[in-house]
Amino acid sequence: MSHPTELTFKTLQFYSTAVYPCSYLPGLDARSQVAAPTHLIDAATYSSLVEQGFRRSGLFTYRPHCDSCQACLPIRVDTERHTPNRSQRKAWKRHANLSARTMPLLWDPEHFQLYDRYQQGRHPGAGMDEDSQTQYRQFLLTSRVDSRLVEFRLPSGQLQMVSVIDVLETGLSSVYTFYDPDAAGSLGTYGILWQLEQCRSLGLPWLYLGYWIRESRKMAYKSQYTPYQILQHGVWTEPAAT
Repeated sequence: MSHPTELTFKTLQFYSTAVYPCSYLPGLDARSQVAAPTHLIDAATYSSLVEQGFRRSGLFTYRPHCDSCQACLPIRVDTERHTPNRSQRKAWKRHANLSARTMPLLWDPEHFQLYDRYQQGRHPGAGMDEDSQTQYRQFLLTSRVDSRLVEFRLPSGQLQMVSVIDVLETGLSSVYTFYDPDAAGSLGTYGILWQLEQCRSLGLPWLYLGYWIRESRKMAYKSQYTPYQILQHGVWTEPAAT
């Protein structure tokens, strides 16, 4: 008898998007491969797709499918073997007073205000800083898989950071994190370390961080969380130590 996920994969279709400007490497064109129809992509199917290098934005499940570039490499961190480096230990200690609250995906004006401030402060002119409430909902609050929203607050109650994560069969997938751009540094680092700790507490071996791009400052930081594996030619491999 076929596994339900196998039957779903037989009915999924994969198509390529039109070419669009790359968001990470200036001057290059990009293209994505999209899985459809979206209503067939449940939690189990999505877990399998992530294993094959896919990722989601709202209901849009995709992976890079560029004509002449393979710079985007899916990356995942080994949660049991990860040992934080010196700067990561400092970030963990610096923000140890934050309290985390996990909840379903929901609209909260305070979250949206923080998101808007983050975009204005960290990504001005990048095409995301003018997002409307509707776009925000579609991007972060729309999901057909097992998704969670986590808010981080100071003891005073002040909101510092919000993360959206997906729960997979083999790990957690870090969807997006935004935080107070005026707060002390390393909040993003703390968020990833918190997700690694969540993986360990849940007995999940991997934290999926999306795509690693060596040539992009915005994406290259992901290789600082070691040991990690990257997906190339359909195989997850841990790079040789240098």
